[in-house]
Amino acid sequence: MSEDLTTEPAAVPEEVAEPAASPTADDVMDALSNVIDPELGLDFVELGLIYGVEVSDGDVHVTFTLTTPGCPIGPQVTEQIDEFVGELDGVKSIDSEMVFVPPWSPEKMSEDAKFALGY
Repeated sequence: MSEDLTTEPAAVPEEVAEPAASPTADDVMDALSNVIDPELGLDFVELGLIYGVEVSDGDVHVTFTLTTPGCPIGPQVTEQIDEFVGELDGVKSIDSEMVFVPPWSPEKMSEDAKFALGY
């Protein structure tokens, strides 16, 4: 009598993808370095236009300003913030808030930005 020695392969448990960890404020600042002021050609982080970043369980809140209240690029900046921060793993929502208090001044720029702009 012949015995059938073939066996079914053992079931391999499926890997369950864990949700991505929430990004850090530093991760968000790195992403925001891609937001460029089209007139000055420098990024918002170097220009000192990012006033704050808060991250809580994947929900990101960015507070930013513009060089002047009359600057027309506000909507474009909000779109860029959504685009670049939204590319980070673990981001669930993005809320950006444009403020004008305190007002921006050249002193808020990084040393590199001051050098590039002749300050």
